[in-house]
Amino acid sequence: MDARDRRPTPVPLRPLHLLHRTDWEPAIPVSDDGPPARSGEPAGRPRGLFIAFEGGEGAGKSTQVRLLCQWLAAHGRPPRATFEPGGTPAGAAVRAIVLDRAHTGLSPRAEALLYAADRAQHAHAVLRPALEAGEVVVTDRYVDSSLAYQGAGRTIGLDDVAAISRWATLGLRPDLTVLLDLPPEIGLARARGRAAADRLESESLEFHQRVRDTFRTLAAAAPGRYLVLDATRGVEELAADVRERVGALLEVHT
Repeated sequence: MDARDRRPTPVPLRPLHLLHRTDWEPAIPVSDDGPPARSGEPAGRPRGLFIAFEGGEGAGKSTQVRLLCQWLAAHGRPPRATFEPGGTPAGAAVRAIVLDRAHTGLSPRAEALLYAADRAQHAHAVLRPALEAGEVVVTDRYVDSSLAYQGAGRTIGLDDVAAISRWATLGLRPDLTVLLDLPPEIGLARARGRAAADRLESESLEFHQRVRDTFRTLAAAAPGRYLVLDATRGVEELAADVRERVGALLEVHT
């Protein structure tokens, strides 16, 4: 049996600490002890393990989320799998708006605020409760997608999107972000080949190149949080690399 497939001992995770980098908060200082407590807001870091998958269109995020979740369940850590936008009933309504090509007139700022509203409810109803219960949470997209798509793709600017995102999530960040990196022309061909293009998939190649460039910049600025993988590689190769990194996190934080 490959060492990376050894069964982790299914015991509760100890609390983790926020990364010391600003990560997706370019203009917001973050202390070593995490975001400061505010009235009515929980302080400190939740107890679970939070994993986010990021990448452009057609990168294979949903496939890798599914494979990781299957592996975690088989090794005694059944995860909470979720996604953005739309990971809550309210979020499903937001998803219908932001991805529908009928809403081409939606302003970039309105779009960013809709994603932030979806994420605020997602963090409140799904992410934080699961993490505080000690669960492993795996999400298909999170804050870095808004930085890349709205901040850079829509050219709103990363600082404003980061500030909105921090407020919406109470500063909740992943312990690991897996970036599936792919040239946008390849990813768009994949995405458009499987279904009719949605509102974001219909954007220009230049838009999607800005998205990719920003994901790569974010990863370079926070190497401790990111696992960057070449998404032109085979599905099983990628899954093995993800399992190796996640397995190491489970061993360290159990």
